[in-house]
Amino acid sequence: MSAKDNLKEMLLEKSVRTGDFTLASGKKSDLYVDCRLTALDNRGAAWIGEAGWELVKGRIEAENLEVDAIGGMTMGADPISLVVGMASAGDEKALQVFNIRKEPKGHGRGKQIEGNFKEGDKVVVVDDVITTGGSTLKAIEAIRAAGGEVVFCLVLVDREEGGRAAIEEERVPVVSLFTRMELLG
Repeated sequence: MSAKDNLKEMLLEKSVRTGDFTLASGKKSDLYVDCRLTALDNRGAAWIGEAGWELVKGRIEAENLEVDAIGGMTMGADPISLVVGMASAGDEKALQVFNIRKEPKGHGRGKQIEGNFKEGDKVVVVDDVITTGGSTLKAIEAIRAAGGEVVFCLVLVDREEGGRAAIEEERVPVVSLFTRMELLG
């Protein structure tokens, strides 16, 4: 089986639940997805890295894009960004990795973006799950405020509840490893 097939199987086993849930946005839903259970599993992380880098590299090559780094809002994006960055390490288009704090630090240099990011970088913004797109939009805003350019967004699971459209309204294309439909049929 491919990394993506294995990843789908693990997501369904560990991360995807159906029932009656209240989401972070306050919305009610019949679907709950906790990607951390898969992204922080050693095998799941390896499969995310392999499948994620394949998707990102394919987009970069197909559109002849320049990308310097990959990252997103802490915590959901952290393991995904890291393993995709690690998977890219042997490639000439290898990506540096960064993460974005919810708020700028209150001490030191007062940075909101940590890691390997600098003004002028062209980046892929990452999220584990998009519902409304709110946290991804905050990440895009922070990157732009720090002088970065968001080339596109990589998401592990698109719940297909309007988040993709909200992000793309900001002129940021979205690619997902899985959609709700792909996971649940």
